[in-house]
Amino acid sequence: MSAYLAIHGDDDNHDVRPASANSQRAMRQRPSRGRKEVGMVGQASWLSSVVNLLNTIVGAGVLAMPLALSRMGILLGTFVILWSGLTAGFGLYLQTRCARYLERGSASFFALSQITYPNAAVIFDAAIAIKCFGVGVSYLIIIGDLMPGVVRGFSENAAGVSFLVDRHFWVTGFMLIVIPLSFLRRLDSLKYTSVIALISIGYLVILVVAHFAKGDTMHNRGVLRIVRWESAVATLSSFPVIVFGYTCHQNMFSVLNEISNNSHFRTSSVVVTSTGVAAFLYVLVAVTGYLSFGNAVGGNIVGMYAPSVSSTIAKAAIVVMVMFSYPLQVHPCRASVDAVLKWRPTRRPESAQSSPSRLASLLPSSRTGPQHRGDGMSDTRFAAITTAIIVLSYIVAMTVSSLEKVLAYVGSTGSTSISFILPGLFYYKISSPDSPHHQRLMKEDDDEEEDQGDEDEGLLGGGGFKGGLWRKRLLRRLSLGLALYGVLVMVTCLITNTLFVVATH
Repeated sequence: MSAYLAIHGDDDNHDVRPASANSQRAMRQRPSRGRKEVGMVGQASWLSSVVNLLNTIVGAGVLAMPLALSRMGILLGTFVILWSGLTAGFGLYLQTRCARYLERGSASFFALSQITYPNAAVIFDAAIAIKCFGVGVSYLIIIGDLMPGVVRGFSENAAGVSFLVDRHFWVTGFMLIVIPLSFLRRLDSLKYTSVIALISIGYLVILVVAHFAKGDTMHNRGVLRIVRWESAVATLSSFPVIVFGYTCHQNMFSVLNEISNNSHFRTSSVVVTSTGVAAFLYVLVAVTGYLSFGNAVGGNIVGMYAPSVSSTIAKAAIVVMVMFSYPLQVHPCRASVDAVLKWRPTRRPESAQSSPSRLASLLPSSRTGPQHRGDGMSDTRFAAITTAIIVLSYIVAMTVSSLEKVLAYVGSTGSTSISFILPGLFYYKISSPDSPHHQRLMKEDDDEEEDQGDEDEGLLGGGGFKGGLWRKRLLRRLSLGLALYGVLVMVTCLITNTLFVVATH
């Protein structure tokens, strides 16, 4: 940011020759934050980025937060919600840092894995594809399960019309709505549907808070746990619900590719705003919902309220929310499937590469580079992969009524990988002082500082330079810590799912 301001500040005070030099430096400096632009980039606004990321975060899981609080107690539950938001936000922040090492508009898990762990790239993208596909199918199943009840709530005579209470009819009907949305290339194109989904979430939050303010559920309220938890086992059973409630990392690179101003401050503010608002909504619903029903609260707080028009609208709001969230799962799933299909094993060891070829994987012309994503996908390939995802998800949703056991394991592995393990490992590997990609980035940053002039360079030397090195070393250690934390969360969730999800079926 300081280099950017220094360049534009000098343009007005120098003669023609220095201005031309500064213009050339500006052309070199701007790509240092994202380098050469690849594909359709730089058109999304800050608000659009926040809206899409927030809609990816907040889903039907918000309705289960009161139950998690009933098992953990208010103090511990609130702390876990905030801690999960902090760790998920740090993973998103590391993604913004990793994107600086790639061409502008080409950031992706696949592109990063190609310059860090090339032969594991297919595993990473396969996990992301399966996870996003499973979540998308679960959204269709939720629509099929809720819509018959919504129709009955608005009309008592609806039960006499067989197709109106048939889940297959509603899954098919809503597919006609989400299909056109799923064929949109840019995540930014979904900003208006994301706004509608967030309005639906807002209605659910208002409904929970309003019932708490009215106190019309107090006669059914159980005892409250403020400090004490129910048990360690019960606490662990609710831990995955909270941790996975912040999973949105599969769309973060698309946000970074499309945002118009990809400066460090703007991208960081997208992360802070999205995770901050999500954490606020989770805590608000969790506390007010739990205080409304106490330990008698269920897994879906909307289903706890007495039948009424408002509760029926709430169920319809859930349907709208998951319907417009489905395309947000198709978007990263399509990119990951494309990466898996184009992946080829890397035979040349990185250490054997010469200095110029070390950087080849950063260039859009590289065979293993990120051109496999975004606009690098031909129209035919784009349509074929999207169609395959939609058709397969429709078939699964029509034939399966519950994916609880499958999603439990997919979430434990896929969500923890993309939220904690991969961002931590990628940044730790790519920011190593011995990494050629890190050395290239540092050289470009040094060139930017030199462009500020000898006086500014002297002011920024010494303590500022040492402070910057200290912060970078700390960030590397924290990134490794996040990856280790992700492994711990994965093991915990897998054990929890084995004990609770499988044992109960």
